[in-house]
Amino acid sequence: MSGHRYLFSPLRIGPITVRNRIVFSAHLTNYAQDGLPSEQHAAYYAARAAGGAGLVITEEHSTHPTDWPYEKLIHGFRPSAIAGYRRITEAVHAHGVPIFAQLNHNGGQASSMYSRLPVWAPSAVPDPMFREVPKAIDTGEIAEVVAGYGTVAGHCAEGGFDGVELQCSHSSIVRGFLSPATNERTDAYGGSLANRARILLEIIDAVREALGPSRALGVRLCGDELIEGGTTIGEAVEVARMVADPGKVDYINTSIGVATSTLYMIEASMAIPPGYALFISNAIRRAVQLPVVGVGRIKDPLQAERALEEGHCDLVGVVRGQIADPDFVAKARSGHRGDIRTCLSCNQECVGRMGLNRWLGCIENPRTGRESVPLPIPRTRRRVLVVGGGPAGLQAASTAAERGHHVTLFEREQTTGGQVAVAATVPSRAEFLDVVRNLRAECERYGVDIKTGVAATAEMLCAERPDAVVLATGARPQPVHWAVDRVVDVRDVLEGRVAPEGDVLVVDELGFHQASSVAELLADRGCRVQISTPGMVVCQDLGVTLDVETFNVRAHAKGIEQRTDEVVMSASAEPDGVVLQILKHTTGTTAEARFDWVVCAAHQTPDDALWHELKQAPFPVHRIGDCLAPRRAHAAVVEGHRVAVGL
Repeated sequence: MSGHRYLFSPLRIGPITVRNRIVFSAHLTNYAQDGLPSEQHAAYYAARAAGGAGLVITEEHSTHPTDWPYEKLIHGFRPSAIAGYRRITEAVHAHGVPIFAQLNHNGGQASSMYSRLPVWAPSAVPDPMFREVPKAIDTGEIAEVVAGYGTVAGHCAEGGFDGVELQCSHSSIVRGFLSPATNERTDAYGGSLANRARILLEIIDAVREALGPSRALGVRLCGDELIEGGTTIGEAVEVARMVADPGKVDYINTSIGVATSTLYMIEASMAIPPGYALFISNAIRRAVQLPVVGVGRIKDPLQAERALEEGHCDLVGVVRGQIADPDFVAKARSGHRGDIRTCLSCNQECVGRMGLNRWLGCIENPRTGRESVPLPIPRTRRRVLVVGGGPAGLQAASTAAERGHHVTLFEREQTTGGQVAVAATVPSRAEFLDVVRNLRAECERYGVDIKTGVAATAEMLCAERPDAVVLATGARPQPVHWAVDRVVDVRDVLEGRVAPEGDVLVVDELGFHQASSVAELLADRGCRVQISTPGMVVCQDLGVTLDVETFNVRAHAKGIEQRTDEVVMSASAEPDGVVLQILKHTTGTTAEARFDWVVCAAHQTPDDALWHELKQAPFPVHRIGDCLAPRRAHAAVVEGHRVAVGL
């Protein structure tokens, strides 16, 4: 029924057979509790198995006490982890899906903050992110590391895993040994590629002995570190041949980048084209006779099918696509590809939350990470009116309708989307509109009556005599206190009310995509653009979503100048421009600057007039999203879901 020739064919991986070619590959979740697997893990992985994934590979399990780079790491070297392993594997096996565990020691890509022990690495080369000089381990400690992998593999076997994967890619002591950029040794573990790969081959031997012949063993390799003097595809192919030749490895997974300086290429945002890393799996697949997993922002079943059909890989890693929609595979297989809640590659709630030491979520799936928390059953079927067709209103409407309520949604504009539709008009952010498309499709699927071009009033809502009203009326621009003529809001530009020309200053008070998006748009239109921020970095929160690197490249190419540590104190209008008084934080001095236009990415004010009019209504009225407090899209989606569940 799906029309996919390759995607849903079975494949044998050593002693294990997978029923399709889609892998829920290893990725961090921050779900561990006191270093041990949790019920949150079990429910999370089980949901993707129930949704049809061919193979599940868990996040990394640390193999040694010296490896503790972040707080919520699974300490696989502790025997107490085995009970949690069993809960995870039993939950996944209940759906007939095999599950592997990823084993790792992060090496020098770590901190001693949690372990209070020196960081171990092949050489005393500090990582650019953690900036801590590691201890170059001696041969005795290398043997200890190797033995640790074997110990954890044994724990995984006892815990019911069908196999393990060795992380030798983006954040790993093994990658550190393999890379000439971080391995400066002159002994048997340094110098030639054969020497640098020695520890990997020893680990493979130790893990294979612990697993026995009935479980699968895979290796995840970095095909290109994208750093000066680092591993490139040629050496990665040679390492793949080394691990394949002895016959002890059953498959090879792939990766690109280093989880520090080139992290933005590992978990690429929507600025990077889909399938960008398939050249790595293609090269390795042509060199070995093992199944090879391809990766690279593959978010659609057609992209996955094409990667297989063109011979780039034998299996396809789809992570964020299944984070957003656990039923990704089942929907594709049943021919309902259009029902998939497509990943936005926005990185706000997956990568972004992880970077802030929070558990992994998803901007458009409020159940991600909450699978272990049961939803209450609705007591009665209610008649619900939702006002506003942005993410908050659409999510509230779809969830309420899915739970059996009769829902009508009113949107004053001719189309749904709210501010997301505006944000997505910028070419580099076009995929962000998928959240609206996805939510609108869910509303239609569950029978929401969507009425666009209707400005709801208090009188109209009261006349409908609903059981509940949900207000998601959004927010409106609020002029900055120093505004004069030709000082406008980002939305004024994006919504087409003004068209700045000449020299334009974009004032970034939000630290996110608003300023960068309008700056690029104006530069593309021929304006000479500068961005000014009171912060130390322009659009600083783009660092959390891994967008800052690609934005800086584009900004440089477009001549966008970045100014930091400064605040606009006042402005005066001229016939054809604006004169600003700007305070520089670092010096305490004030300077004057003239621009033709000033565009402000500033805080908004809730559009809550309808809320005040309905305070005495004879039915419950709920505010969600920006009309409650202007924030980002994830808050709108979470609140839409929360209020609908509580109806």
